[in-house]
Amino acid sequence: MLEQDSRDGSIKMEFDFDAINEEDSPFPEVRASVSNIDDPNMPVMTIRMWIIGLLLCMVGGAMNVFFNFRQPAANISPLALLIISYPIGKFFAFALPISIYRVPRWLGGFEFSLNPGPWNIKEHVLVYIMANVAVGTPYALNAIVVSQMNYNFQVDYWFSALLVVATQLTGFGLAGICRRFLVQPPSMVWPQNLVTCTLLNTLHAEEEEQGGISRYRYFLYVLSGAFFFWFIPGYLFQALSVFSWICWIVPNNIPVNQLFGISSGLGMSILTFDWTQIAWIGSPLMYPWWAEVHIFFGFVLFFWIITPLMYYTNTWDLAYFPLNDDNPYDRYGDVYNVSRVLDSQGRFNQTAYNEYSRLYLPATYAMTYLLAFALSTCVLVHTILYHGRSLWNGVKRIRVEQDDIHAKLMRNYAEVPDWWYLISFIVFFLVMVAVVEVWDTSVPVWALLLSVFLPCLYLLPSGFIFAMTGQGISLNLLAQIIPGTLLAGNPIANMIFKGYSVQTLSEAMSFVQDLKLGHYIKVPPRATFVVQAVGTFMAAFVQVGTKQWLFDNVKDICSPDQASSLTCPHNSVYFTASAVWGLIGPTRQFGKGALYYPELYAIIVGAFLPVPFWLWQRRYPNSWVKFVSTPVVLNGVWYIPPAAGINYSAWFATGFVFQYLIRKKNFAWWSKFNYVTSAALDSGTVLSALVVFFTLQFPNGGVYINWWGNTVYQNTADYSRLALKKIPPGGVPL
Repeated sequence: MLEQDSRDGSIKMEFDFDAINEEDSPFPEVRASVSNIDDPNMPVMTIRMWIIGLLLCMVGGAMNVFFNFRQPAANISPLALLIISYPIGKFFAFALPISIYRVPRWLGGFEFSLNPGPWNIKEHVLVYIMANVAVGTPYALNAIVVSQMNYNFQVDYWFSALLVVATQLTGFGLAGICRRFLVQPPSMVWPQNLVTCTLLNTLHAEEEEQGGISRYRYFLYVLSGAFFFWFIPGYLFQALSVFSWICWIVPNNIPVNQLFGISSGLGMSILTFDWTQIAWIGSPLMYPWWAEVHIFFGFVLFFWIITPLMYYTNTWDLAYFPLNDDNPYDRYGDVYNVSRVLDSQGRFNQTAYNEYSRLYLPATYAMTYLLAFALSTCVLVHTILYHGRSLWNGVKRIRVEQDDIHAKLMRNYAEVPDWWYLISFIVFFLVMVAVVEVWDTSVPVWALLLSVFLPCLYLLPSGFIFAMTGQGISLNLLAQIIPGTLLAGNPIANMIFKGYSVQTLSEAMSFVQDLKLGHYIKVPPRATFVVQAVGTFMAAFVQVGTKQWLFDNVKDICSPDQASSLTCPHNSVYFTASAVWGLIGPTRQFGKGALYYPELYAIIVGAFLPVPFWLWQRRYPNSWVKFVSTPVVLNGVWYIPPAAGINYSAWFATGFVFQYLIRKKNFAWWSKFNYVTSAALDSGTVLSALVVFFTLQFPNGGVYINWWGNTVYQNTADYSRLALKKIPPGGVPL
């Protein structure tokens, strides 16, 4: 079914009908990654699985919340926890007693064992599934922090916890309801799961590796090296992290600092010795090379070429403000003071707005919104052109598509009834209703219904695209425009609407992806259901508690000069979006006659952007143009802001070494150690950063080394975020 799309578009899948007779998947990529055999008697819901899974989820989730407020920051990826859990599971299988214990009859009389045998692949994948849906930082935390820090909307722990639980788990119910469309059909490949399956099968298919260093010894070596090395750029010689060496030579030259800087520049200097800078947008060892080329091309085109052209020609008065920043500004060059345009009820005050200032965006932020407008139509047109046939065939065949071997093997296990998921959806939606009603959020229930309707509407289209192409549809822009129009001048309501809508769809995709992974590894569906629900529910309380502790105990958190770099970059971006869409409103910011009105033409440009590439590859099917994916080019740079240029340039340089050079020159080494290297660098750096923070920076005000290597980068126009043009007395000319 996807053979035509491999000639036409961005994912190379081929349908092999001969494989049906071989009792295997009809897709060669799946056959190469997923085992077509199963042992239904393999222990799954074991006590050691729960201990390892919950422990890693709680610790990993708390760490990611901590690093969510830091820039630059490392990230505990689910794949890192997959690798870390393997030796722990092996140790438990070695050390725990193998005795069988019987529970008293009045408690059920069932038997259990702390050690039911070797650590197996099904226990292992359940730990990963738990991590994949639970360790990421909850999106709703952004709304909570911005409400407190920027709009003085004070909330308690229980508001935060219930809001996070509701936004995380409403999508859980949606995911299960649509699993017959997105999980069971063989054509729903979910390419992201193939890497995970490959790693799991590699670890469990060959317990004793023959010759050379083992993966885990190598993992420990790299982890140890990363742990000790990060003390240098993270504490002793911080200029190696912010390695803006050109700016040190000419610290007062604003254009040079803007182009080559790291703190607020475009990162043309490329070099940094800090893994948290390199992997800030994701480990470059995890992205396929073709995707890295697409992303970096988009970055160079839009942020190294077009953005400087717009900035240095003072388009939209951009030159009066920093080139790259994640804060909105007023006409006087100060960060926009939202309190000056709010009335006593926390709503927009038109009179005060007219007396104060309209809202100005930094250049990179203006470019980000321009790309978002283009992407909103580009994704849809690209999907229709390149994958329309596959989607249409998928819809037509959804009820008649023959089961592959994996679906047949899953018949051995009891399915989860639809009403389990339906009740989950209703319960957590009602929790959300209770949150907005008990605490005075000014969000009407009808707005919640509309907010949850959006992910319901986009779930299947986004799921089909994600499952077959690895690209999803984002609700971010739509979830801001709708409340910005219907709930105009109400930033709190806008943020809650957006958080609930965006996170419900995002979490639903994560849950469905893991359901497919469980399908591939032949995990009983009810085990997957329980693990996903329990892991996400428990992690939410731990993550909110971590946020609460940080804001109660860390001095100057979220301030630009916070000593431990806990500057809250994601919350700054969320605040800017809330001001643009929720407070000022889309009409004043992008409507006819507004400063940024020309950005709306990007919607039209985005619709036509995929067309010439599609026509060209149809005319010349063997041309390299067939591999171009315009949505990836547009969407790959969405981390800016708060990401800086160095997070892309250094990321691509590292990816070039590992994903191109090493993979091409020494594929055997790459296939054995590449993902292990990524997990070890992530894990070692994260552990080192936590040790530095809790032993050297946090206790008693911290211990800091004041010398040239820790201050040189601070004495530059890059670090000071200086603008090209001075704002005249009286503010930016209107």
